[in-house]
Amino acid sequence: MSDLPLTALGALGWRDWLDMLVHFMTLSLLSVGGTISTAPDMHRFLVDKQNWLTDAQFNASIALAQAAPGPNVLWVALLGWHVGMNSGGMGSALLGVLVAMAGILVPSSILTYSAAKWGQRNRELRAVRAFKQGMAPIVVALILATGWVLTLANSSSAAAGPWGAWPIWLLTGATALIVWRTRLHLLWLLGAGALLGGLGWI
Repeated sequence: MSDLPLTALGALGWRDWLDMLVHFMTLSLLSVGGTISTAPDMHRFLVDKQNWLTDAQFNASIALAQAAPGPNVLWVALLGWHVGMNSGGMGSALLGVLVAMAGILVPSSILTYSAAKWGQRNRELRAVRAFKQGMAPIVVALILATGWVLTLANSSSAAAGPWGAWPIWLLTGATALIVWRTRLHLLWLLGAGALLGGLGWI
């Protein structure tokens, strides 16, 4: 996939926007552990299936939102923005933001509110406690899948396969070890990763 904007995409029709809304609404109900856990399927839908975004645009959306202050759900808004800009300019970009954010926020917000009220009333039930404990490994697996997709989408490592990106995997392992064993603030680790990426070492 080219890293250039998809200028040949053309304006999306209302059915395309509806497909995106429905897909994001579905993912919203599966976003256990936050929206970042839906990144692999968003990549599959937006980049691989629909060709509405490039790998570079997808990765940039996540990187910018993670580096910026504020809620990290903003990466979804950036995905919608890029889809709209590729489709037809500023008006479509604003529509893309609206569709993406409504799709990812509304269903999960309603479900979370309802489930939290019910779970609070029934917190002593064995099934509720088991559900909470069972969700932890699922969240970890979804976040690992997101890292896998982002690493494979890296243009320099895609041709060499998953193990061709060994510097990224090494950095990931070192970062996880530092987070686990020290009290070093995560911003220092993000900055180190940005520096290594900027220097072209990873």
